[in-house]
Amino acid sequence: MSTFILSKILAIVLLIMGFFMNAQITISGKVSFKNKGIKDVSVTLKNTYDGSTTDENGTFSFHTSEKGHHILVFSHPKFVEVEKSVIIENLPVIINADLKEQISDIDAVVISAGSIEASDRKRATVLLTPIDIYTTAGANGQVTSALETLPGVQKIGETEGLFVRGGTGAETKFFMDGNLVNNFFGNSVPGIKAMDRLNTSLFKGNVFSSGGYSAMYGQALSSVLILESIDFPETNAVDIGISPIFLSGGFQNVDQAKTKSFGVSAAYSHLGLMTKLLKFNNNFTKAPESFGTNFNFRLKNKNGGIFKYYGSFDTNTFALQEESLEPETDSDNTALKGKNTFHNFSYRQKFGKYLVNLGSSYSYNQNTIDLSNTFQNSEFNLNSINSTGNYFNAKGTLEKKINKISAMRGGVEFNQMRENTSVAISPISYPFQDQITSVFAETDIGFSNHFSAKVGLRSEYSSAVDQWNLAPRLAFAYRISKNWTSSLAYGIFYQNPENKYFGTYDLNFQKAEHYVLQVQKVEEGRSLRVEAFYKNYTNLIKTKVENYLPAAINNNGDGFAKGIELFWRDKKSLKNIDYWITYSFLDSERNFQNYDRSLFPNFAAKHTLSVVAKKFVTDWKTGFNFSYNYASGRPYYHFLTNDSGDYYLNTQGKLKDFNSLNFSLNYLPNLGKKEAKAFTILVLSVNNILGQKNIYGYNFSNDGMRRKPILPSANTFVFIGAFISFGIDRTQEAIDKNL
Repeated sequence: MSTFILSKILAIVLLIMGFFMNAQITISGKVSFKNKGIKDVSVTLKNTYDGSTTDENGTFSFHTSEKGHHILVFSHPKFVEVEKSVIIENLPVIINADLKEQISDIDAVVISAGSIEASDRKRATVLLTPIDIYTTAGANGQVTSALETLPGVQKIGETEGLFVRGGTGAETKFFMDGNLVNNFFGNSVPGIKAMDRLNTSLFKGNVFSSGGYSAMYGQALSSVLILESIDFPETNAVDIGISPIFLSGGFQNVDQAKTKSFGVSAAYSHLGLMTKLLKFNNNFTKAPESFGTNFNFRLKNKNGGIFKYYGSFDTNTFALQEESLEPETDSDNTALKGKNTFHNFSYRQKFGKYLVNLGSSYSYNQNTIDLSNTFQNSEFNLNSINSTGNYFNAKGTLEKKINKISAMRGGVEFNQMRENTSVAISPISYPFQDQITSVFAETDIGFSNHFSAKVGLRSEYSSAVDQWNLAPRLAFAYRISKNWTSSLAYGIFYQNPENKYFGTYDLNFQKAEHYVLQVQKVEEGRSLRVEAFYKNYTNLIKTKVENYLPAAINNNGDGFAKGIELFWRDKKSLKNIDYWITYSFLDSERNFQNYDRSLFPNFAAKHTLSVVAKKFVTDWKTGFNFSYNYASGRPYYHFLTNDSGDYYLNTQGKLKDFNSLNFSLNYLPNLGKKEAKAFTILVLSVNNILGQKNIYGYNFSNDGMRRKPILPSANTFVFIGAFISFGIDRTQEAIDKNL
């Protein structure tokens, strides 16, 4: 080819290249959010391959050969997509965009002041699932015992109840699927702590609010525990439990489509063998014995609505003999017979944009306590106290979603209780009735992914006090940074005086105001929360002795509780170890009930500390679990009464610090066996393995001159058992969740 021809071809190529280069138009600009540039925003011409991504300052630039009218698209996962019209001619185009935050129920900040949530929800703040509860050493598989390792909850061993932030056990209420659970604990007598009635395996999670809780719940001065039952079992299963203490069995049946299921279980327990093998501080003349059964069914309709029912029946008996503190009396004898039935219904259904929740619960409880004294093998002062209670709760809630992170809900609730107490040596019976009607409304307002609020209002009428109350609730949450959030909650809370204190005097609602401030950091595998609180109590009841029983005479009592709490949970730093640490500081004073002055409550400790650690060793098929609980010494008081029945402080002091180191071991012999027809867990647990001699308080003689300590039933308790499931292979769950 000649030089002339080559030069012509080269000239043509350069001419074409120059034409295309001159045809490329530059499009540039800046993308901002609240006047700040945003990086990693995708900027593209719609229906073309031309585009770019913004840099650290939010600027972008790219070339295109397109001409005419086009759409420029700005997109980022955290912002609302924006489209802008652009006309491309022969001159560079400069176009800017301001984006709006994409509202997301996953990215949105969650109000968590005073609340610890554990469920199947993605936004759970601090996980304490049923598996966590079963593997917390010292908890014995009970929800309330596991919660005692969380901040704000006192370690109380002499009576049942959740004692939270300077509040009594009666100030915490329990709910199952939104319905009030009366008699959450088994029947017992003073000095003997009763167990939870509801089985932990019933629930998929819980929300424990130690303050500032939602307007959907009331009649609790301190806190609420909201339990969420499972919707449907995983598969058909038969379960058996065997130990020297109890024998249990049950089954669950569910159809393949998971639209209906039913199940039945029963358990029998007897502590007789353990009282012979271990040293008990209580002298049981009849070892604790109980029998319980429960049944459930669930139905799902074609429109996705779920109806759930749970029912239970249980009985328990025991008798004990204790050395008497009274002259010419050798022993005090107590025998208990209790029975209880509980039924819970719930129905959840979506109707377009509305969610309807309807529920009801009913409980019947009977408790008979036989009392007597013994002197020189002769029994005298025989007496019997019989109490019965009927409790009914009904609740309806309507909720509407406004957008992805905002909603409105409201509803009504009705509670009715009828109790009667009779004393054998007295012709007088003590009946009590009350009907409480409540209305409530609440809204969740999501201003952005970084700021949200909850505003609620609750009003209640009680026939027992013949008054209405009005309780506002308010909470805010703000995201400080990617992992740090803050929450602030305020609320007024009312509660009736305990039923046993009602007499001939007119009473009013007891009142508490909550102020809660929380800062929380959550990242993968780790969570830290610091919470400060203040509670102001007014209208607490004051009591005196009338007809040999304490009775409330007015609402002139008051008090406060304030403190700071720390929670740290870490599943990441130590290989295959899940641990959490909690610390609580409490300052509180009360002048209520039989207190004749303002005193630090005898059911509270200034300092509490818990450390829980769990590790599963796959090669050994074994999980190792430890927990340590510490509480500074609680005060104790003894009050006497004058001739008018008024109380006065006779003796006071301070208990020694509480310490308990607990250990449990779970061995899974069938782990990894693909052909295994049963999933077996062998359990060994030891509570207070160091045998610390903890004291919960003192009992005093009638004249206050003599006393004896209130002790746990056993300083060290050992449990051995086997749990076998036919139909469910929980191998992976065991490994993943440290069972």
